[in-house]
Amino acid sequence: MILNMRKILEIIFDWSEVWALLIPLFFIMFRHKQPALLKPVIIYLWLALILNLFGDIIGDFKRPFHFPHWLQSNNPLYNIHSVVRFACFSYFFISLPQPQFKTFKKIIVLVFVVYFIIDFAFFEDFFYFDNLSGNLLSAEAYALLVYGMLYYLAVLNDEDDAPFKGPVFWIATGLCIYVVVNFFVFLFYVPMIKQDVKLTLGIWNVHNAAYIILCLFITRAFYATIRTHPVAGN
Repeated sequence: MILNMRKILEIIFDWSEVWALLIPLFFIMFRHKQPALLKPVIIYLWLALILNLFGDIIGDFKRPFHFPHWLQSNNPLYNIHSVVRFACFSYFFISLPQPQFKTFKKIIVLVFVVYFIIDFAFFEDFFYFDNLSGNLLSAEAYALLVYGMLYYLAVLNDEDDAPFKGPVFWIATGLCIYVVVNFFVFLFYVPMIKQDVKLTLGIWNVHNAAYIILCLFITRAFYATIRTHPVAGN
């Protein structure tokens, strides 16, 4: 009985990349009018739900349902998800009404695109079945962390505390927690899985826990008090 319960909990946690997204999406149904600045985040949630749903279906049902060869790995979906997440949150941070670091934010996009092209043109296969791209995920995490730090720097000198309570604050904080926790998970994922598959899969639970936190912070953002300060998301 205890083993069965443990197995059930493991399955629930393994599928957290799907059901965690349903939390903010569920609340959107009851609060349709969100600030325009949050649209990239909402788009990300829907795209992430589709990608993660297909990814978990492939991961859990490819063998019992004998999926075709091209559906035998969900690793390419994680790479696609990384690109989607970077694109949506980059647009989100660049769209903030903050004149500071505007050019630098756009340079981050350019650097990431150049890195992406070089990495997958010479070093990795974007659709490689055996492993997801730790290089891509760690580079994305680092870039998003820089965006988050730039947001905090832009509001530190603001005497109004609204930026630290509004929806943008909650999203930036949740995202920073997610990328800080997972940067080294992404960076060393491929070397670790070659050494110890079981241990590496267990470490991925750290990613799942951080992803749940991200979704909860996004949910909090949707219900944050709407302030008049533009940086807070109005």
